[in-house]
Amino acid sequence: MEQNHPINDLMNTTMQKIREMVDANTIIGQPIRTDEVTLIPVSKLSFGFASGGTDFTTKNQKPDAGNLFGGGGGAGVNIQPVAFLVIKGSTVKVLPVAPPPATTVDRVVEMVPDVMDRVTGFIEKQQEKKDLAD
Repeated sequence: MEQNHPINDLMNTTMQKIREMVDANTIIGQPIRTDEVTLIPVSKLSFGFASGGTDFTTKNQKPDAGNLFGGGGGAGVNIQPVAFLVIKGSTVKVLPVAPPPATTVDRVVEMVPDVMDRVTGFIEKQQEKKDLAD
């Protein structure tokens, strides 16, 4: 009879917990209804998990005893709202939450404030170092 390795149980438990957290309602949310309009939230979901472990022996281990196992696992889930489906009568429209920049120029323009903050912070740190050295 083949013995199950503890890493199998570890990975199965991790995947089961992810299944409990993530289902179809996470991606396509529950409809929100008003008198004339129905909104359906749409989200982007990404997740990952890792498990690892090792078998090891102890100094006083008996020869016929199996190796000890030490391991761990973890998972991460990221949910981002993407859009709403807007249903009014027989019309359905997609309303993006944050439309992506259309061109490279748009992306650069969006990055300018962040770059300026970083450059300003760098200059201030350099000035502080210079003042401390004087």
